[in-house]
Amino acid sequence: MKSLIVYYSLEGNTEYAAKAMAAVLEADLLRIEPVKAYPSSGFSKFFWGGKSAMMAEAPELQPYDFQPERYGRIIFGFPVWAGNVTPPLRTFARENQKALRDKRIAAFACQSGAGAEKAFGKLKGCLGIDNLEAELVLIDPKDKPNADNDTKIRAFCDKLMSPRQK
Repeated sequence: MKSLIVYYSLEGNTEYAAKAMAAVLEADLLRIEPVKAYPSSGFSKFFWGGKSAMMAEAPELQPYDFQPERYGRIIFGFPVWAGNVTPPLRTFARENQKALRDKRIAAFACQSGAGAEKAFGKLKGCLGIDNLEAELVLIDPKDKPNADNDTKIRAFCDKLMSPRQK
């Protein structure tokens, strides 16, 4: 079953994890970006990103090429903002909800603090599903590299590759 990793990454942590997973799973990558970029530093990063996440905004995305018929599994990756899935990922989920209905869905979240479990719930709500095939929480894997994150990434991939998950 071919997998696609759809992700948004502001500071590179989610992209780091997505690329590591893609190498193990032989998955394709789809990085999504909003038309209007979020600030990437200082107070404005937290203010505008947090506001957008808390208000459940769904910003317009830059054009992307998503061919759902090519994939049996979609893996979503995002940084956690204010206990929420990032707004660009929310937009993608809403725009493609119908095309995602017959797919296996997994997700991973990168965070500095907490809130990933709540964000997974919000993602399931955006997609109109009850369960994710697998979930993974990472603590800033690019900015704070450690063996624990690498082990978690490998275990997440192993779970997706197990015979009963195929």
